[in-house]
Amino acid sequence: MTSYVVLLPGDEAAWEATPQEQKQEMYAVHAEFAKRLAERGHKVTGGAELAPSREARVLHTSEDGEHSVTQGPYAEAAEQLTGFYVIESSDLDDLIDVCKVLGKGERAIEIRECRGGGPS
Repeated sequence: MTSYVVLLPGDEAAWEATPQEQKQEMYAVHAEFAKRLAERGHKVTGGAELAPSREARVLHTSEDGEHSVTQGPYAEAAEQLTGFYVIESSDLDDLIDVCKVLGKGERAIEIRECRGGGPS
């Protein structure tokens, strides 16, 4: 099995303005995604909806080793990373097929292989 991270970008301002009923519809899409993953032999091992990027703290390190912390996103962008899944799978093509459940409009979902370096 190989681990993959599924990165979910989104427009935070649009999400915050979304009525609760529509948010519940999106959460139902994520429940369907999880159901299909399980049915097809993929295993979710982690993931979360992320707090807004305005609440982020960014650690900067200068060339001379000095550190500073700023508030807010690392980069200004129309879309931010809003959530992620970590999924174990032996079939990347099928995982990509299941990820289509999450696609909406022109939303791009990024799927990357996780390569070592994690806790042991």
